[in-house]
Amino acid sequence: MQLQILPSRAALVDRIALQFEYGQNLIVLLGTSGLGKSYMLETFITDKYTEFNKVFVQTSAKMTDTQLMSNLLEQSFKTPLVDHNLTLSENFFQLSQQQSCGPCLWVLDGGRNLSEEFLSELELLAKNSPSTLYIMLASSSKLPLNNAVEIYLEPLTLSESKQLMGWYFKDLPYDEDPVFQAFLTEAHGNPSLLLAWQANDHVADVVVKDKVSWRLHLLILMLIIMFLIIGFLYKSDMTQWWQQYYQQEQVEVSTTAISVKQITESSLEKDNVKSALSTPNSSTFGADEVIAEPSIAERKPLHNDVPAIMQSLTKPKESIDIVASNDRESTPVIEPLAKVSKQITNKTSQPESEKQWYLKQPEANIVIQLLAVTQQQVSVQFIAQYKLQNTVHIYQTKRNNKAWWVITYGSFENLSDATLAMKNLPIGILKNKPFYKRINKIKQEIALLDQ
Repeated sequence: MQLQILPSRAALVDRIALQFEYGQNLIVLLGTSGLGKSYMLETFITDKYTEFNKVFVQTSAKMTDTQLMSNLLEQSFKTPLVDHNLTLSENFFQLSQQQSCGPCLWVLDGGRNLSEEFLSELELLAKNSPSTLYIMLASSSKLPLNNAVEIYLEPLTLSESKQLMGWYFKDLPYDEDPVFQAFLTEAHGNPSLLLAWQANDHVADVVVKDKVSWRLHLLILMLIIMFLIIGFLYKSDMTQWWQQYYQQEQVEVSTTAISVKQITESSLEKDNVKSALSTPNSSTFGADEVIAEPSIAERKPLHNDVPAIMQSLTKPKESIDIVASNDRESTPVIEPLAKVSKQITNKTSQPESEKQWYLKQPEANIVIQLLAVTQQQVSVQFIAQYKLQNTVHIYQTKRNNKAWWVITYGSFENLSDATLAMKNLPIGILKNKPFYKRINKIKQEIALLDQ
């Protein structure tokens, strides 16, 4: 065995060998790209059937059937004379009569590159071979074979994914780390994606090609610009038409003035007021009244709410006193809130003292990271919401050319103390999924500010 192999993969290797023992001479291993089919084939041909004459061929799209036939026969027989005018089965039968090759094991990786004629020759040999011949193929898609046993390679489970990463990466995050959990979930048990984990940046180096052509983006941008230009032109034309249409009619504005004497006269009944407003040329108005003759466009009946006017002119003084008293009562409530906000702001605006606190802590200690934001005001609001002014510490770091404020809780010597403290946190903080972080990691993040 070349390297370590997971338990499920080792069991699958034994299962394939058992199928050969049962008399199935042609087996196809199916699985999507990245699941480790090639590694399975190498493990199988290394560990199983040590007494067999083994042939391993990595096929490609450029390899012809003649080249593949020559490769298989030259590795199976000692001094073969291959006739390229004959098929694989005919050459094999002819060479078997001349010299014995013994039991053979053929392992072909990349079965989707084989032609249908060559696959039929392999199927014929597996069925009618004069000597023991085991053939194993690996392919990412189903092959046109009738008498082959198909075995599907399943993705890794979550525990096996962690075990595989533990073999290749020494310092993996804790299981509670949300970034690590999201990476394991999105990898879907694919070994190639799991081994693309970047321990420093917590980012998998997986490049996904953009399937959308740049011409489509350019076309969409041109359409958006065209619609914006049409909208501006339409808006300017409508504005000009609106102004020209409504400026043609000049409406004479007339005013109606009512004397103060008529409004303040308490003995005047409501019916007399209404009749006085409806007949402006009558004799009910005094000498102080000023009346403007209404124009033709404004000969509609007018309605003046006299009680509302009187109420607004004689506003009681009590309402003013009530408003003033409310202002005086609200002032003491604002002052404590301002003091708390000022206290939290001073804590977050003094990174040097907080920085010294972290630098004095042992590197093996563990803290609980509660929050990491790019806006300082958000950290102030978070501390004020849960009243953490005297129980948390804040340090500043930099990532992706942006400043970050990170809030941590406590400093524990071991993970059991940190786990106990995590359970005592408020439910609102636990909803944000806080996780553990070592002091040495924090010191590295603080040093990023000086770079």
